[in-house]
Amino acid sequence: MIKVSVMYPNTPGTHFNHDYYRDKHMPLVKSRLGKHLLYYTVDKGLAGAEPLYAACGHLFCPSVEAFQAGFGPHTKEIMGDIPNYTDIAPVIQISEVVVAKP
Repeated sequence: MIKVSVMYPNTPGTHFNHDYYRDKHMPLVKSRLGKHLLYYTVDKGLAGAEPLYAACGHLFCPSVEAFQAGFGPHTKEIMGDIPNYTDIAPVIQISEVVVAKP
């Protein structure tokens, strides 16, 4: 299993609409990736005086190939939705999940 982390650095002077991200953008991503997405999570930065990231979205997929198959055909639509909730350039990391416990 892999995790695609899309992280939005908490930079002074930027904005992030958490409600839109949670209620509209991530459900859009889920609907477009379909069977290629196992599940997703959304984090909202809280800890410390200034959290490092305003928000993070994590997509859990069976493999990099599955993620690419689901995301690829919808890249323009998904990436085009970003200005609807933020002006922050995301930082993206793909990781292998080596431990997952309920």
